[in-house]
Amino acid sequence: MTRLLHIDSSARSGGSDRQPHGSHSRRLSARFVQRWRELDPGAQVVVRDVGLHPPTPVTGGWIHAAFTPEAKREAWMRDTLAESDRLIDELLAADVIVAGVPMYNFGMPAQFKAWIDNVVRVGRTFGFDRAREGEPYWPLLADAGKRLVLLSSRGDYGYGAGERLEAMNHVEPGVLTPMRYLGITQSHSVAIEYDEFGGERLQASIERAEAEVDALVGRLVGEGEVRAAA
Repeated sequence: MTRLLHIDSSARSGGSDRQPHGSHSRRLSARFVQRWRELDPGAQVVVRDVGLHPPTPVTGGWIHAAFTPEAKREAWMRDTLAESDRLIDELLAADVIVAGVPMYNFGMPAQFKAWIDNVVRVGRTFGFDRAREGEPYWPLLADAGKRLVLLSSRGDYGYGAGERLEAMNHVEPGVLTPMRYLGITQSHSVAIEYDEFGGERLQASIERAEAEVDALVGRLVGEGEVRAAA
């Protein structure tokens, strides 16, 4: 059974295919999950809407608790880390992470950054030992076979590799860097552009992105069937 973690981070509550001025990233993430369920009805989906229900930002107390060995943590420390534990448990249980992450001012929404800060945690998703020979940090999810699907949207166009605004795109690098740090290195990205332009260019971008999502789901479900049969 494949387990999907469906995360949305748009501040808009609905998809652009369902309501005026709706979210394009929610549109893509919902389509991805729907198509996956059509091809793999037995898939388990956990939904985490950080756009409407943001995780608590990391505080000084959170850092103190996280870097205190578990056996020495006081009750307030365990309480402080309880939300982080729930988010990490969802991540650890997932085979595929489907993340709807729109571009806000060239980067990810603060709500999604709060999610990242809660799941990048010493002793749970990455290891650290200052006495370790060589690199003192190492990923704890490297052998888990997880896949990250990053579904985004942008007001302008040309943010892809080698394009005119590539250097201003801090969404994919901002998300992929910490995920790779944890060991999640298999990733796929699809984005809708031209939101601020509207009209035919936006519609064409939506159609291209939806076709890419459909094709990606087909490939990933097919790969899972091959792995299961091996």
